[in-house]
Amino acid sequence: MSATPGEPEPTSGSAPFRPRVPAAEWDDWRWHMRKRITSVAKARQWINLSPEEEKAIAGSAGKYRWSITPYYASLMDPDDPSCPVRQQAVPAPGELVEFPGAEVDPVGDTYYRRTNRVVHKYPDRVIMLVTEACPVYCRHCTRKFHTTDVHGTYFRDDEGGSFDEDLRYIAEHPEIRDVLLTGGDPLSYRDGKLEEIVSGLRAIPSVEVVRIGSRFPVLLPQRITEDLCEMLSRYHPVWLNTHFNHPKEITAESAAAVDRLLRHGIPVGNQTVLLRGINDDVTTMRTLMTELLRIRVRPYYLYHCDNVTGVSHFMTSVEKGWEIMEGLQGHITGFAVPQYVLTTRIGKVPLARPYFARTADGLRLRNHQGQEMTVDATAYPITEPDAP
Repeated sequence: MSATPGEPEPTSGSAPFRPRVPAAEWDDWRWHMRKRITSVAKARQWINLSPEEEKAIAGSAGKYRWSITPYYASLMDPDDPSCPVRQQAVPAPGELVEFPGAEVDPVGDTYYRRTNRVVHKYPDRVIMLVTEACPVYCRHCTRKFHTTDVHGTYFRDDEGGSFDEDLRYIAEHPEIRDVLLTGGDPLSYRDGKLEEIVSGLRAIPSVEVVRIGSRFPVLLPQRITEDLCEMLSRYHPVWLNTHFNHPKEITAESAAAVDRLLRHGIPVGNQTVLLRGINDDVTTMRTLMTELLRIRVRPYYLYHCDNVTGVSHFMTSVEKGWEIMEGLQGHITGFAVPQYVLTTRIGKVPLARPYFARTADGLRLRNHQGQEMTVDATAYPITEPDAP
């Protein structure tokens, strides 16, 4: 893994490792965006690619985008293709396999799209697909079709076009009180462009909450600058949901990024995806959730991996998800337990196995240790009494 002239020279050894570049460059998110890994030659400067990975990279050409920030590459084990960070960023042969039932849009983005960018799926909230760009193209992305090099796109019109139609739609539907900016990753835009969008939303009286879905705190935490946080804080309430999938992603840099957001009054939630071979065991998931609390990130959702074309190899069984939820509920503090859901065209559907069953006498309850008790219907009525 020797560096070519003008490129960072990684230090070898156990992961994570850091390149020998000036701190001023390493701390600048724009440097990382310019230096993203997009070729086999660049990837070899960071990791020892397996033959399978090289084959998958070649097979992805013209089909799926891929890029990796130097920061995220620094978290990878350079010698282990099963590294949980590496699997999320480096193309793998499973992406090129056809799986039964796989779809390009199982969550219905295209079905519910109302303008170039607005997807109106729920009564009081919409998502605005701001961009197709990401710092790292996650291999498990539910919108993988929309970040393809060919055929796939979010947009009816050009991404760089006017936002007027999108803002007008939201303004003309006063039932919309909550707008989520997503993509791609909205923070791929520079602060000025992002502020134009946020300020446009804040000018609509019916919009009460602006949310941003971004994986930058995980993939490139240097993007979470004081200037960005100060700008966003002018448009409160602003919330940010991010996407940690493995404890290895929780670093000093990511913790500092979260801290900057919180100090500017921006709450941070986390949406984890259940991924085969990455976090599909109770120990890993418990550690992830408790480590998130340590850096003051609230676990929000545990998504069952969508059966998306090019992503299906990451799917576990629903039973595996139940096993993990059983290993969380009651074993860690309550607000560290996310809601386990499957995203469908009819919305997010909770998949948690119930801890109760209705009986002739009342409710049979079960706790995290498998202990059971029955509460009588006279003490805890199940149905409302008839109105007089």
